[in-house]
Amino acid sequence: MRHPTSKLLIKLAAGLLGLVVIHSPSVARQAYPHTSESAQVDKLFEEWDRKGSPGASVGIFKDGRIIYARGYGMANLEYDIPNTPETVFRIGSTSKHFTAMCIALLIEQGKISIDDDIRLYLPEIAEYQSPIRIRHLLHHTSGIRNYEALMMLAGRDGETYNVPYYTDEDAVQMIARQRALNFNPGERYSYSNSNYFLLAEVIGKVSGTKTSEFARAQIFQPLGMSATHFHDDINVIVRNRASGYSPDTNGGFRINMTQLEQIGTGSIYTTIEDFYKWDQNFYNNVLGKGSQDLIGMVETSGTLNNGDSTNYGFGLNITPFYGLRSIGHGGSFVGFRSYYLRFPDQQFSVVVLANQGPFPDYEIARDIALIYLRDQITEPIDVEQSTYRDDDEQAVMQVSAISLSDVQRAAFVGEYFSPELQAYYRLFDDSGFVVLQVGRYYSAAISPLENDVFNWTHGTLEFQRDENNEISGFLLQSESIRDIEFTKVAPK
Repeated sequence: MRHPTSKLLIKLAAGLLGLVVIHSPSVARQAYPHTSESAQVDKLFEEWDRKGSPGASVGIFKDGRIIYARGYGMANLEYDIPNTPETVFRIGSTSKHFTAMCIALLIEQGKISIDDDIRLYLPEIAEYQSPIRIRHLLHHTSGIRNYEALMMLAGRDGETYNVPYYTDEDAVQMIARQRALNFNPGERYSYSNSNYFLLAEVIGKVSGTKTSEFARAQIFQPLGMSATHFHDDINVIVRNRASGYSPDTNGGFRINMTQLEQIGTGSIYTTIEDFYKWDQNFYNNVLGKGSQDLIGMVETSGTLNNGDSTNYGFGLNITPFYGLRSIGHGGSFVGFRSYYLRFPDQQFSVVVLANQGPFPDYEIARDIALIYLRDQITEPIDVEQSTYRDDDEQAVMQVSAISLSDVQRAAFVGEYFSPELQAYYRLFDDSGFVVLQVGRYYSAAISPLENDVFNWTHGTLEFQRDENNEISGFLLQSESIRDIEFTKVAPK
């Protein structure tokens, strides 16, 4: 006969089994109540909510609490580990407002001023016609060329050229070598990762400690964000970390990773549950002196020299959302995508963290906001809303190539050098095409558009001639960088 205690234990075990997390993408992995709204949210992620696919985690915050959080798809395809609200994701440029908060704390402490010339802390940066100030970096109005694009043009970009590593010092030197800016500081807004990389350098120099350690001590520790850090050491073990993935040509996925350790522009690792703590601090600040003035500082949009707003604060995109005030940011890097969308007046936020690139992070965050806030929307929802990304997402220009004779093509053949990039480009004639080679890893045909102008995958080459009408060099133009000078090198 079974002992009564055994029956009780069996019942308790059965009850506990009902609370066990089931590692299946089709099962919600949290205890938040299901509603008609959450069912609509689940539908948005349905495409990725399966084994064999990376996916995402979502967090929805309202009136000081998490009202829904769930993971979809897999954090790791090799071990069949699902995404959950506790999964640690890389969040790309959504990291920028953490960097900016470090700057805000240093301003509050009186250690720097928003109007300081950055050469006070980074004297290696060239002295231009007008000084670049801290606020220009914060609001993307510095005119400094994007160092990641510069590294790509120099043949040192891991994704394009399979050259996977460069140091912080390499990146600073690349920026310091630039003889010109894209525009005068404060003249216009143009999103550039150089701005926030340099802010991270400033934080380290002013605080006297590593920027990652400053953020840990001043932000993550006070907020109890124990699963969050700036990832400036690629060899650090990160518990519960998702792997980043990109599609392959066979309909499956490939692991996407990086050897780079630059921070400031990105490189925050965090979870949905930690992000909730960060989100709530905007309403009741405990960082620094504990004043809401700190929050007011980071939520204030920058202004251009002509007084126009940039709609960009301290690492935060500040734009209306169908008539509602919204603040947020997105990010993407090596198989990860993220978007944070907050509505201060409604005390409502959405966070989408994904381990698959590409992924419609903003679109899903927008649709979730519409599910919960539709009755408060005051403008038509059939109009696309702008984001910080729109500045760099330009339409591809349709061009028609012209034909060149053998003699005409021969005039462009040779080796060219850029002091700013510290890079050689070699042009040669291959079966009737002018081919551009960057370093040892990359070559592509370039198309003549008109006299002395060629189109390339990454920009335009505008050739220059000397007094003898011979090619002497060219100016390289790209989407985000203007007038990189190359000089033709005499044959050895």
